[in-house]
Amino acid sequence: MTGEFRSRLLIVAGFLALVLLCSLGIWRYGYQQALNQLERQGRADLTLAADRFAGQLRRYRELAVFMAEHPVLTRLSDDEDAEAAERVMREAADKTGAFALFYSDPAGNLLAQTGEAPMPFAGSGFFTRALNGALGAAHLTYGEERRRVYIVAAPAFDARAEVVGVLTVLVDVAELEWDWIGGRPVVFFSDPDGEVFLSNRSELLFWRSGPGDLGLQPEGGLERDFSKSWVGRHEIWSMNWGAYLPAKALHLTQEVPVIDMTGHALLEIGTAQRLAWLQASVLALICCVFGAVLLQTTERRRTLARANAELEARVAERTAALSGTNRALRHEVSERQEAEAALKKAQSELVQAGKLNALGQMSAGISHELNQPLMAIQQFADNGAAFLAKGKTEVAGENLSRISQLAMRAARIIRNLRAFSRNESEPMGKVDLVKVINSAVELTEARLRKDAVDLIWRADGFAAPVFAWGGEVRLAQVFVNLINNAADAMAGQAEKQITIEINTGARLSATVRDTGPGIADPDKIFEPFYSTKEVTGEEGMGLGLSISYGLVQSFGGVIQGANCPDGGAVFTVELEHWREEQAA
Repeated sequence: MTGEFRSRLLIVAGFLALVLLCSLGIWRYGYQQALNQLERQGRADLTLAADRFAGQLRRYRELAVFMAEHPVLTRLSDDEDAEAAERVMREAADKTGAFALFYSDPAGNLLAQTGEAPMPFAGSGFFTRALNGALGAAHLTYGEERRRVYIVAAPAFDARAEVVGVLTVLVDVAELEWDWIGGRPVVFFSDPDGEVFLSNRSELLFWRSGPGDLGLQPEGGLERDFSKSWVGRHEIWSMNWGAYLPAKALHLTQEVPVIDMTGHALLEIGTAQRLAWLQASVLALICCVFGAVLLQTTERRRTLARANAELEARVAERTAALSGTNRALRHEVSERQEAEAALKKAQSELVQAGKLNALGQMSAGISHELNQPLMAIQQFADNGAAFLAKGKTEVAGENLSRISQLAMRAARIIRNLRAFSRNESEPMGKVDLVKVINSAVELTEARLRKDAVDLIWRADGFAAPVFAWGGEVRLAQVFVNLINNAADAMAGQAEKQITIEINTGARLSATVRDTGPGIADPDKIFEPFYSTKEVTGEEGMGLGLSISYGLVQSFGGVIQGANCPDGGAVFTVELEHWREEQAA
């Protein structure tokens, strides 16, 4: 075994040991977290079971209180009264499900009853408590069948508030627990002596808490397989007590003073263990895969390092001619890199030149549009001065109003031109699509009128703004390019018409349609420098649609071009609706 192989083996063993320790830590943490969740669920189930049992017993407490001073019971003096009292008590037992009812005098003598008394009541704790004017309660088992009953005793008072009798109600506990036998989780209630008196698993009845860590022991003191351990603050019972009881369970307790018992719950922890093992296994698998990849990468780098060393040794033995060739090759690579950088710079300058060319064409047309309102302003100003000199103030005021309107129109044209000429990286946000198209129409209005192009666009057809997600200046540039391209395509035709429409459906879109010859190659129209026109000082350079494609994509939208069935081309710009979530 070589030293290099031994070092590799030690590294792998150390890595596996580290993975094992981390997996055990993750298992421990995941196990405790799963037990915490299981404990919260178990305590809720245990509280629900205790409240349910206490609630069932509460109605019998109320029965004892209400029946204790029944008129038929308070006048028990002859046989007729006894028969009437027993009939009333029997009806009450039938309606409430009570096991038996007894009415006694303060000495404990039974005056009326329905059912058999399991024991003499005189001298018992619950009977003595009732004689003291309070509500007495107890639980016991009797008979060969070991019937479990819960006893409630309520005092009956006379007009002087003295106890003249005691009504005792017996409840069959087996009837109360019948509808939740076999439920989950395992729940049982033990009395102060540690004996299981109530449970949803009948095999646990009458078991007692064993000394030390023995958990529960069956009657007769027979030991069963049992062990107890702690995971943090959680008490875990390991047992083999039957097919309907968990082999490993989380043990929870809760005092229930209302019935003078302690509630217990046993929750199966198999799911928690499987979840913890799954987490640990996933971590171990990830670490092992990572280690294998790292080991493979290391071995590959070591192999490459060896090969590189051998290659360097061979290169060192090469002749001076080979070194010269290598230097010449490096020089050629450097020249190619410089040429590529120069090409990129030239392309960027060409794109900028195209933008400036388009701006110059629009400025020439808009200067004509500005000249008309300026000349009209001068004429109206001269006329207004003449009317003022003649004292015709009303007519002069009309001229001043016309001057204000023309000035606003000129300002709007200049504002649109200035916004279009900005080369800013404006933030995307809420944009009124109708307003953007109006701005593009105003910027191209002079050119369309010059070329006799009929524009169909109804901005007044929208009662409310149509908000899209994008940038106002860049989106206006897109529609200016589309309108100018449509006008260029229809040059020399008799019928020139451009139609702009907005569709506010699930996907917001705007279409620009012309009556030109259509698109010769729809698959190439968005490629840079692709154009059907000659690249001169007055024609385009094939960059307008490419720039528009990039701008629309930056808004998260799509631009498409196609030929119409009845002639002409149509360009569709799809955008996202502006929503409050995007603003947030």
